[in-house]
This record gives sequence, C-alpha cells and structure tokens, in this order.
Amino acid sequence: MYDLHQAYRTFFGKGDALYQLFSPYRICPLGAHVDHQHGLVSGFAFDNGIDFLFSATDTGKVEMASLSFEGLMTFNVQKPVDEKQNNWGDYLRGAVWALQQDYHLEKGVRGIVKGSMPVGGVSSSAALLCGFVMAIAKVNNISLDKMHVISYASKAEREYVGLRNGILDQACVVLCESDKLLFLDTETSEYELIPFGNGDRQMPFKIGVFFSGVTRKLTGTDYNLRVSECKTAAWITEAYMNRPLKELEDTRLRDVSEADFVKYADLMPERFAKRGRHFYTECERVRKGVEAWKRGDIEAFGKLIFESCESSINNYECGSKELIALYEIMRTTDGIYGGRFSGAGFKGACIALVDPSKEEQIKQYVSEEYLKRFPQYKDTFEVYFCNPSNGVEFL
Repeated sequence: MYDLHQAYRTFFGKGDALYQLFSPYRICPLGAHVDHQHGLVSGFAFDNGIDFLFSATDTGKVEMASLSFEGLMTFNVQKPVDEKQNNWGDYLRGAVWALQQDYHLEKGVRGIVKGSMPVGGVSSSAALLCGFVMAIAKVNNISLDKMHVISYASKAEREYVGLRNGILDQACVVLCESDKLLFLDTETSEYELIPFGNGDRQMPFKIGVFFSGVTRKLTGTDYNLRVSECKTAAWITEAYMNRPLKELEDTRLRDVSEADFVKYADLMPERFAKRGRHFYTECERVRKGVEAWKRGDIEAFGKLIFESCESSINNYECGSKELIALYEIMRTTDGIYGGRFSGAGFKGACIALVDPSKEEQIKQYVSEEYLKRFPQYKDTFEVYFCNPSNGVEFL
C-alpha cells in the first residue's frame, strides 16, 4: 500500500489517510447473462481488485484520484448529484446518488483508488461501486449490512450509470468467502456459501484470467439490447398464454416456466427463442454445477463452464472474435478444467479454472496460440493466476 500512501500525500499534501479498504474483482463460473432475468448464478471473488485509501471531509466534498484512470473527481455529497459526465467518476456519483435516496449525507471523502488489473470482464465497476458505498457509509456513520451494500451499488449502476444488470457482480464482491462457492438466487436474494466437496477437500484450482487486450465499455455495447431481448421472450410467452402483461421493463424470464416457454418458443422470432433457451439451460447448468461442486468433482464443474460458453456464443450471441478465439484455445489447453467469457462477453476477458501445477505451461500455450491469431495485441494481452478471496472489507 506504500504507493497509495505516497500518492495520497502527493495529491492532497501532508497528513495520513485514516481508512483502507480492499474491494475484490469477481468471476462467475456458471450463471452467465441470467441475473438480469432473476436467474440462478454462482461466483467467486478473487485476490485482485481495487484498493481504497481515504479520509473524511467535514465539508461534504469528495476528492477522489485514481492511479488507474485520469482525472481528479470532485463533487459534494451535501448537494444533489450532477448528471453523468461519462468518466470513472460516474460510479462515485452513482454511489452517492443511491445513498441520498435514503440518507442525509454530511461528510465526503478524500482519497486514492488503484485497480490491480486491466478493466474488462472482472467487474471492476462493481468493485468500485461497492467499495465507495462502504466508504461514504463509513465516514457518515451509516450502518449497512451486506445486502444493503449490494442493493445501493446495484441501484447506482442500473438507475444512475444506466447498465441494466442484476445483482450478480455486487453480490460476489460483497458476499464471497475465499474457500467457498457463492450460489445465489437473484430473484429472492437467498444464497449459500458452499465449501468444495462439502468441506472434505481442498479446492484444487486457481482462477486464470486472460485479458484479450481489447477494452470495452458495457454501456456502449449490445448488453442492454440483450436484456430487452430476454424480457421480450418472456413477454411473448405470456402473451401466447393470455396472461395479463406487465410493462416490459418489469417482465423477466423467471416469471415464465420453462415448460410454458418451450410450448411457444418455435412461434417467436428466433433471436428471442435463443435468449430464452440460454436462460433456462444456464440455470440448469448452475444447479448441476452446484451438485458437482458439492461432490468435489472439478472436472464435471469445468465441463459445465465450457458448455456455458457454448450457449453464450450460440444462444445468447455474444462474444467478440478475440474472446471466441481465446475460448477455443482454452478448450485445447492441458490443465484448464473449464473456461468461458467473463462479464458481459463483449470483448474484455476470458476466465478459467486451472490446475495450479500447470500455470506456466498454460500461460505459454494460451499466449502463443492467441498471439498467432492476433499479433496486434502483443503489448496488451495479459494473463493472471489468482486465488479466491473474501469479499470487500476494511483493512
């Protein structure tokens, strides 16, 4: 943390910051693209993420600098939050905006944040949002339980930033424990933290993160379009069933049984049928994955992750040419149990569960094969191997 302390003094002069916070990145091995439809998901937080170093300001002023992004972000929590400015500060403003719906905020924060990985596919936005919600709550003596942190961070991303996601990312960042798999029902918010092999075995893997070298911004992709397509599939099914329709925004595939969807899938345009097929098969993969995890069967769990990515490509129809190439390479790599696109699947990264004894061979093989196809990314393609970690916490 020395570089953060030094940066704090460089930006803000003498004096020490009082609070340190670590907010981890996350992966979702099974449960891709279903949380916005209230589906079933799984997840790990891991030991890379965003470090926060900050102090309170009595004036309500926020002054936040980043060692990962440009610009000093300044605004005041005692005033209504301004409109988005299309920079990383929107996540800070969004966190404050969400908290302002329920609390009168008096104190701001002055501090530094630093991310430990490239942006794309590991939910850096959720890590930033959850960490900043906790920072603002801390200096204002607001007591938030874990589900409150998830709720405010999710509200900020959906209603202020404008990404229509579910609670998967925030839940992983907040709820995860280092030696367990998170299994979450995003409709009810009920969750389990499940030890590998029901606690009888050590987890035999590390998390591999393969950054394609291509960055993306979700609010500039087809992410929100896919959400609408899923809702439309549910809406069409309900219309064929002569059920009273809700507003499209309030409709989700979880509202419709798989049996009812199957009855009418062939009658709807193929793109909507494909989105529904992905949802129902992915939720089933999560159920099967949880059972494999409880048995301690990492090979079966990994196979389901590969199958999840196949459905992401063929039914959800996401994935850039770079990510699809990475996925194809991972399938032929000795030591990778399973892998898929991470995050929304538009550029960004792929993730995998890997045999720790084969890290170097995996890194060499994947790098060589990928850069044969895309030599233009030789300076930006990166590989990391990480361990599962606890969720966001003060240090």
